[in-house]
Amino acid sequence: MIPTPFALLASGVMLAFVAAGTGAIVMQQGSSFSHPRRVGGSFTLTDLDGKPVSDADLKGKPTLLFFGFTRCPDVCPTTLSTLSSVLGTMGKDGDRLNVVFVTLDPARDTPDVVREYLTSFDPRIRALTGSPEQIARMADLFHIHVKRIPGKDGDYTLEHSAAVELFDRNGKVVGEIGYNEEEKSALAKLYTLAFPGQCHPSGGVSLWDGAADSTCRPS
Repeated sequence: MIPTPFALLASGVMLAFVAAGTGAIVMQQGSSFSHPRRVGGSFTLTDLDGKPVSDADLKGKPTLLFFGFTRCPDVCPTTLSTLSSVLGTMGKDGDRLNVVFVTLDPARDTPDVVREYLTSFDPRIRALTGSPEQIARMADLFHIHVKRIPGKDGDYTLEHSAAVELFDRNGKVVGEIGYNEEEKSALAKLYTLAFPGQCHPSGGVSLWDGAADSTCRPS
């Protein structure tokens, strides 16, 4: 069972899924971030058309945030494919959510590269980019571990946190979807996120661990 955010804060330890093509699990100290007891905050990035997008633009709808890069060999396409499948199952109910992919590799992930990459996934998945400094600040704000791994001939890949972070309509972190989490569990979480306080037949689960909410009784 994934610990609640309160347990994580109490221990000062954050569980991160790190992607190097395999999605290995590692433990990271929360103190490595500038504000280890808070996830999220004010940011300004740009969409693929160069329009500024801030945290305020995402409020009003629950939000899924996933950080990755287009040359990611496994974790990113797998996660985005899962999200696309779940959104397809949700149909119009998926419109109740913001689904955002943030590139961690702005040097290579130009708007055109990301736009082409996302054609393989649900069109409701939008992308944000920015300067290396802006991306680094957002990764810090949202507790995203990222490490550059040198390769051959000057090439490189990235290790990065692979969980999808879930936020309510006010921008408060309320859960996550882990890497390789079963699609059925992810679907239940997104219905629960999309219909807060309602016992949707496909929802009614904990957004942290996916366990059924015994207080939820669908009519």
